Amino acid sequence: MTHGEKQITVIDEDGNEQLCEVLFTFDSEEFKKSYVLYYPIGADEDEEDIEIHASSFTSGETEEGELAPIETDEEWDMIEEMLNTFLDEEEEE
Repeated sequence: MTHGEKQITVIDEDGNEQLCEVLFTFDSEEFKKSYVLYYPIGADEDEEDIEIHASSFTSGETEEGELAPIETDEEWDMIEEMLNTFLDEEEEE
């Protein structure tokens, strides 16, 4: 996973690969991590209840970053705030 990717492959808990569309990525100074928000390709973008997933990742200059689960409620609160801001900006366009 690197910044700027438009699609990523995520392996679910059953070991199945799922191609996902990257909604956006951002960095957090507070948590010293990068985050990616994404949703499974094939989900209808016009639906109101699209399931958006979030993971943290570490990005290096030369190596591909690994996705990691979000670990704290504070991180989830910050991600939710970023998502709401992103969605508000999308609606304004």
